Amino acid sequence: MRPIAPSADGRLPKVTGKTRIGPRAHLRHVEALTRRNVLQIKRDPQSMFDVLLMPIIFTLLFVYVFGGAISGQGNQADYVNYVVPGLMAMMGMSIAMAVGTGINDDVKKGVMDRFRSMPIAPSSVLVAKIVVEIGRMVVAMTILLAMGFILGLEVQTSVVHLLFAMALSIVFGASLMWIFILLGLALNTPQAVQGMAFLVLTPLQFGSSIFAKPSTMPDWLKTFTDYNPLSNLADAARFLITGGDWANSVWMTLGWTVAITLVTAPLAITAFRKRS
Repeated sequence: MRPIAPSADGRLPKVTGKTRIGPRAHLRHVEALTRRNVLQIKRDPQSMFDVLLMPIIFTLLFVYVFGGAISGQGNQADYVNYVVPGLMAMMGMSIAMAVGTGINDDVKKGVMDRFRSMPIAPSSVLVAKIVVEIGRMVVAMTILLAMGFILGLEVQTSVVHLLFAMALSIVFGASLMWIFILLGLALNTPQAVQGMAFLVLTPLQFGSSIFAKPSTMPDWLKTFTDYNPLSNLADAARFLITGGDWANSVWMTLGWTVAITLVTAPLAITAFRKRS
């Protein structure tokens, strides 16, 4: 990617929407920008602390602090098979949130203005961010499942079903990234992005079937959990790993994934173009 040369007055010309970029060039741009994002992680390994530690801390916390009370009679072992698939859904959402703060930080530092001076598609900048975060999700999910197996998680179906549950959680998490990218571009500071993300995450996480069965909740909250996409994802992962009729939950999760992407991705790309 070569930057566009400045004009005689020193100004950088903007790349307009009329600049046509083919699919192969688009892929090359995504590859180059993905490499740039990976090098950033290599130079700042502390940025991986959340991915490496969050699955361990959350699994120990929910199994040993809340597991005995939720499962009844202090039996944490029974709770492992319930909560670990649910944590797969939560993990994807938590990591997706980091994209918004990263985008906002790049905007504040002027990195996005630099990208806009190059003859690249705006979507390639955002897609490269998502590709790297998907890699971070794979690492987090692997650590989460390893912790689950150490604590007694039992796969009662097959390895293929387990991998399918993992892939479904990652695909759904990738769709959520477009929401947080949009927040990162619309809000002024990383703190504002984190605050807004917290307001979105908290009711969705705790008003779902991730941590407890909806049958123990009041009717109004049970109705909310029925329409909560995180409940569909948690149930799908749970049925795929421990057995059960997973087809409906899987289709519902895929439907939410497509709908979220179709609505928020164009909005995020448009916001990126207008941001500068």
